[in-house]
Amino acid sequence: MGYQPAPFITFEGGEGTGKSTQIRAFAALLSHHGIPCLVTREPGGSAGAEKIRSLIVEGDVGRWDVLTEYLLLSASRRDHLVKTIKPALAAGTWVLCDRYIDSSRVYQRLRGLDAHVIEEIYAQLSEGMEPDLTFIFDLDPGVGLARAAARREGEDRFEQLGLSFHKEVRNAFLELRKTFAARCCVVDASLSLKDLTEILWHEAETRFLKKDAV
Repeated sequence: MGYQPAPFITFEGGEGTGKSTQIRAFAALLSHHGIPCLVTREPGGSAGAEKIRSLIVEGDVGRWDVLTEYLLLSASRRDHLVKTIKPALAAGTWVLCDRYIDSSRVYQRLRGLDAHVIEEIYAQLSEGMEPDLTFIFDLDPGVGLARAAARREGEDRFEQLGLSFHKEVRNAFLELRKTFAARCCVVDASLSLKDLTEILWHEAETRFLKKDAV
């Protein structure tokens, strides 16, 4: 197979949708096909960003007001982009990221931050960069929250916002699919790991891989 330039693929969705498990399975499949890939996450993904992560995902819901929260996320995102994402893409490595800007477009907006503020700050830190493909994992929020609670990882600040908020999260992600239709692909997160991996592979193969000319 021949390859297009390395793509930046993001995995989005509500709490407990299985993104982290699926991203590892998809990375293993890419490696099996000889495709170099990097698995990363937000908040986090670089040394500086990981130091900020606990400030964002741990503690009480009211630990920060929403603007402070987004500024922390943006500082983390900028470091992640500069230190991890862009160098990997430049080296020809596919980047698979567990959450990115679309999570801010959902979570911080639903918590009251103006969409224009989100986009203006992101435009500055990203210099216009957007993912090439985004998988949105769709799952009943009640099921997702139960899964997340079972993990007991301590990073439950957003889970504390309750079921009604997470129903809004689900709807907001589905709306984003309409706004960014060219790059967003909604997948049923209740499917088996094997079935989901096949769906993701088909989508990636169609978009980014091509057979060598004969």
